[in-house]
Amino acid sequence: MRPSAGFRWPAALARICVAPRGLWPREKRALLAPPAAVPMVPAAGRKECPASPPLDETELEEQFVKGHGPGGQATNKTSNCVVLKHVPSGIVVKCHQTRSVDQNRKLARKILQEKVDIFYNGENSLVYKEKQEAERKKQERKKRAKETLEKKKLLKELWESSKNVH
Repeated sequence: MRPSAGFRWPAALARICVAPRGLWPREKRALLAPPAAVPMVPAAGRKECPASPPLDETELEEQFVKGHGPGGQATNKTSNCVVLKHVPSGIVVKCHQTRSVDQNRKLARKILQEKVDIFYNGENSLVYKEKQEAERKKQERKKRAKETLEKKKLLKELWESSKNVH
């Protein structure tokens, strides 16, 4: 018997771990099987809300063009900039955030999905609601900062006037 044969991952880690190398197939199945008593915990910071509908690959036109911007020859001579067009809506996204074509393709699809969601759903879109919520929080912070500044000025004036009285 191998030394690793008796080793078992804790039930909570079994959901997120890849089976270690060297295990027999039946041990891998047992390790990766969903545990019966472990409750699902939602990811931190994400609200439970329906995701945007996925993009249909047949409706997309994808091109790879030469890069632009700083970086010299590494960016200007390689075709790692992704131009993605959603044919039904006519929305075009150009992504050149990384040097990797695969990462740029993923990022372009994510950006395009958000833009298509806004295009079709308008104010009911998930992205639009998140932006509105962020803007509202920003305005509240601004308002609180302004009120605090006014209170400080008033307190300073009171302190100065009480100092001059004595």
